[in-house]
This record gives sequence, structure tokens and C-alpha cells, in this order.
Amino acid sequence: MYRHFRRTTRQIAGLLTALLLLLTPARAISTWAGELMPTSLTTHTALADIQQRDFLEIATRNTPATFYESRQGPTGFEFELFRRFADDLGVSLAVENDHHIGGVLDQVASGRTDIGAAGLVLDRQRQDVTYSHPIMSMQPMVAYRRGMTPPKKIEDLDGLDIGTVAGAGTSRVLRELQQAHPTLTWRESHEIETTDLLGMVESGELDAAVVYAHEFKLSRLFFPNVAGALTIGEPVTLAWAFPARTDPSLVERANTFIDQMRRSGELELLTQQYFGHDDYLEYVGARRFIAQAQENLGQWLPDFKRAAGDTGFDWKLLAAVGYQESHWKPDAVSPTGVKGLMMLTRATASHMNVADRRDPQQSIEGGARYLRYLHDRIPEEVAEPDRTWMTLAAYNLGLGHLYDARRLARLQGHDPDQWDSIKRMLPLLQESSWYNQVEHGFARGNVAALYVRNIKRYEEILTWVQRSQRQFSSLARATASNNVPPVFETVPPVP
Repeated sequence: MYRHFRRTTRQIAGLLTALLLLLTPARAISTWAGELMPTSLTTHTALADIQQRDFLEIATRNTPATFYESRQGPTGFEFELFRRFADDLGVSLAVENDHHIGGVLDQVASGRTDIGAAGLVLDRQRQDVTYSHPIMSMQPMVAYRRGMTPPKKIEDLDGLDIGTVAGAGTSRVLRELQQAHPTLTWRESHEIETTDLLGMVESGELDAAVVYAHEFKLSRLFFPNVAGALTIGEPVTLAWAFPARTDPSLVERANTFIDQMRRSGELELLTQQYFGHDDYLEYVGARRFIAQAQENLGQWLPDFKRAAGDTGFDWKLLAAVGYQESHWKPDAVSPTGVKGLMMLTRATASHMNVADRRDPQQSIEGGARYLRYLHDRIPEEVAEPDRTWMTLAAYNLGLGHLYDARRLARLQGHDPDQWDSIKRMLPLLQESSWYNQVEHGFARGNVAALYVRNIKRYEEILTWVQRSQRQFSSLARATASNNVPPVFETVPPVP
């Protein structure tokens, strides 16, 4: 079970206990303590305390690489890892994510949380926290704004306005480099995250940023004008942090868990799942999409939002479908005769009562209603988000072929209710040895799998753009009211 706490349950429990002691007569306290407490206190450990209260408390950061709330619920590499650890302990999970790196380490050092899991770098010099076994290595790198001369060596960084996240370990790498390159300077802040830095490079507020390669790979799709340059320094180690003043029972159990994950290959699979694959769209594709969204989406936005309200879909999903189908061109026509912004066939248009497929409003409304029609015909046992991904596949290649892919999944012993199973089966619909075993025959299944993949990523970009616009608007309002403290501390060159 996952629980999201803003104020720790441990603090509340402590207040209630203190209140109970104040209200209880001294003799009763003595009797209660003598009869009930000695044995449990003498065998008390950090691990036993967690298992007794039945939840593990984590302090983390809200970043794409650690923990964030997606449309499908909480996700992120470290979230998935500590969720599995909580399952291994047989307890539920309490997550506090309103911290930056310094705040996480303060929470851990003071004993107000059990574990800090926030992209933390193993730091042997800190005496108030202790660290787990290594989880993964992280390579620092320089990201720069396209159009500049790409920096190819450390000397090329001289004179550039560089930013980094304070406390993330990148500052330590920069300080080590500064010993050999004393003119190197940069700015750092505890108040920002990697995505903020990349956004500042994108907008021209910074020339470059020092981030970790896996974070850049995860976020670069959203910053098409930012490119990766050189790696700097040696890789550092990602680890979890624990209070140094407590007994080692929890750290030892976490180390056992991490070692088991590594030996079984699950840690490598999880790392590859989040950081190993390359982006589905090349930079040029992302840049084109964002540019067209800025130039063309606005005129169709009211229609997408109206259709979303009528059908229950997110408008960003409908807009992503429209872009994948026609690049939002109302007069688009395919060689097979499908037409319009949502590229409806003649039969689909008739079924959805669309009189003019080239009318953008009718096309958007008809396409949204057809998606709802397909969504309602996916078997009830298919849950979200898999249900939506199967709906999109059916929009592309037909409901019958989707049912065929589900049949192939059953034949091969896979779960037909999981999109991961279906997307592996779709390409088999192009192989005669397989499509001859199903009712509807050949289909371009690999195209449908790519179709869904692209729409998912287009929707992610629109979600990020919308969220960023809200954040930037909020920052602008706060700046106008003089409520924003200085963001960066400049690290000067070595004298």
C-alpha cells in the first residue's frame, strides 16, 4: 500500500504519546511501564520499529528520475525500488516528496525519516548519515544550448554561464576539476532541479548545465534545443541514506535487498526500463512537434477540449492522436482514402454521423467518439492505462486485429489484459505462421505498436509543456511581488 504523507505519522504519534503521559497519573505510568515496556524496549531495533508500526517512511524529491505522480499514479526509478523494498519488509509505504537534496539529508540525519532516496550521492565525509550499498553509477556531463559552439574539452567551459544543482554531487566533481582548471566557474542552487536547469539552458538563461547523463537522457525530449556535450569527472555512486545514530538493522536489511536485486538481474532490468532505452522520437521530431504545437494547436484546442469533455478523454490524448494522424491538418488525405484531421475512414465517419470528414470540428468530435466506442468494447477485465493503449491500437488497425493479438497472447501464455503483452504480439500479425491462426488475418502490427508509442510520448510532451507553463506563470507572479529569493550562488574561480 502506498500512502503520501505531508506531515510524518511518527511526529503525530509522538505528540499523542506525550499527551497521554501528561494526562496519566504517575503511579499508573510506573505500573504501565513496568508491566508492558521493558521487554520490548530492550529488543527494540530500527527494523523492528518499522515492522511494528507497519509502514516505511521515505524522504525523496519530485523529479523524473526519483519520484513523481503520473496519470497512472506514483512512479519513478527510486520509487519503484523502495516500493519493492517495502513489499519485501511486508509493510506499507509513506512518502514525503516536498524536499530538495539538502532537506532530504536533514530529514535523515535528524531521524525524522527512515530512508532518504532522492538521487543521493554516496558521501563518506558526512558523519550524520550512513549509506547503503551502491545502487547505480551516475556520470556527470555538460548539456549546452543548441546554436552555441559545442564544448569539447574542459577549457571550452571558460566564460560560459553554467548552472548545477547544489548538493547533487556534480558540484563536488566541478570543484575537483577546478583544482586543475582554476578559471572554471559555475552557479549552483538548492532550490532547483535538473529539469529547471535544462529549461534555463533552453530559454537562454544559462549557457550550459552540469547534470547526470541518465537524467538528461530521461528529460531531453522535453528540451529539443538542449544537446549533450562532454562528460566530466569520474562516475559517482547512487545510494540510499540512513540516520547514522540508529542501529544498523535497517541498513543491513536494505543492503541485503539491494544485493538480491542485483544478483537476480532485477536491478539491471529496472535500470534499463527507466534509463536504458533511447528516446522514441529523435530531437528533430520533438522539435517539430513542439514547434507545431506552438504554431497550430491553439486554433484546434477548443475543439479538442470540447470533445474531451463530451467523451471523458484527456484533451492532450486527443490532440496527440490528431497530430499522429495528420499533424493537425484538416485537409489531410491518405493514399487509402482516409481523410481529415483525425483521418477517419468513410465507414467510421458514417458510423459516427460525421457528414464532412474535412471539417476539423466534425473530425475531432467524430474521432473522439470513435475512440470512446472502441474503449467501451475492450474487455472489462482490462484496466487502465492498458485499456487506453489497446484502444489506440484498435483505432489504428481495427478492433478485430486487436482481438487477434489478444488471442496470440493467450496462445503464448502471456496475459492478454496487459499492454506489454499485446505490443509484443502485434508484430506477429505480419507473420503467416501466426496470422493464419487468427480470425482477421494479416495486419501491420508493428505500425500499430509504434503508433501507440508515439502518441504516448506526444501526450507526455503536452503534459510537460502545460505543467511548465503553470510553473513559469507562478514564478513570474512571485517575482513580480518580490517574494523570490536569489536562486543561484556563484562559485568563483580559484584565486
